[in-house]
Amino acid sequence: MVTELSISTAAGVFDAIVAGPPEGRPVLLLHGFPQTGLAWRRQIAALATHGYRVVAPDQRGYSPGVRPERPEDYRIGALVDDVLAITEELGWSSFDLVGHDWGGAVAWWTADAHPGRVRTLTVVSTPHPGALATTLRTDQDQRERSRYMIDWREAPATEEHMLADDAAALRASYAGKVPQDSAEAYVRHLSRPGALTAALNWYRAGRPDGAIGVIDVPTLYVWSTEDSAFGPAAAQETGQWVGGPYRFETLQGVSHWVPEEAPETLNLLLLEHLRAHGDYGTTAKSPTADSQNR
Repeated sequence: MVTELSISTAAGVFDAIVAGPPEGRPVLLLHGFPQTGLAWRRQIAALATHGYRVVAPDQRGYSPGVRPERPEDYRIGALVDDVLAITEELGWSSFDLVGHDWGGAVAWWTADAHPGRVRTLTVVSTPHPGALATTLRTDQDQRERSRYMIDWREAPATEEHMLADDAAALRASYAGKVPQDSAEAYVRHLSRPGALTAALNWYRAGRPDGAIGVIDVPTLYVWSTEDSAFGPAAAQETGQWVGGPYRFETLQGVSHWVPEEAPETLNLLLLEHLRAHGDYGTTAKSPTADSQNR
């Protein structure tokens, strides 16, 4: 049974979706742009059915209760702090972390900064930030794919463009790959006053304060060949930035919207990854996978 949850932190109140037995092994799911925690509904159902305790928050700016106005309040350090604050409020000393798109970036940075808290890491679409930085310097294809990140920093022009004509451009961004009811829910959510600006502030926040390192926790990275934002060079480079057990899976013919376009495939990969590293469906023990699983 999926229920709604309010999570109070020092930064404000996060809205979230929760499912699964309270005593189940905890999993945190982080959405990207332009979505909400609803993006994970198929994964939430699958994980809860297998005994996991699953929470998918609407992240900073997407939750009305945590919507600061300044772009600098959306820097990566604040987003990582949100993950720690949410999981501490939930009483999770350790947890499995899953992210897609911007949620994937936050997941990489969290695993780097707090490896003792993150039991396993699963990232969908988004390459390791170090891999992305490398390919932005060396790969023209990735530079072209990432140009939108610069364009979207223009305010308020970006919001006006995305919401014009009944949010035609925002709707088009889902490319027909997101279920219609979910796309409509995202558009309604982001059409509310201040919501889209807050979401775009993730792009306007500026560079991270420091450098990210090699990830040592067991990591699953899922990339799809029709992803318009992240190309093969960054995807392939990501393995150079993981020192722990690593699994890289490529989904052929699938777009950027993997959790909703290919939910069954992603669910199988995610469940396999979780089972391989820690007690299945139960609360916390440290990962015991040996490095030969790389």
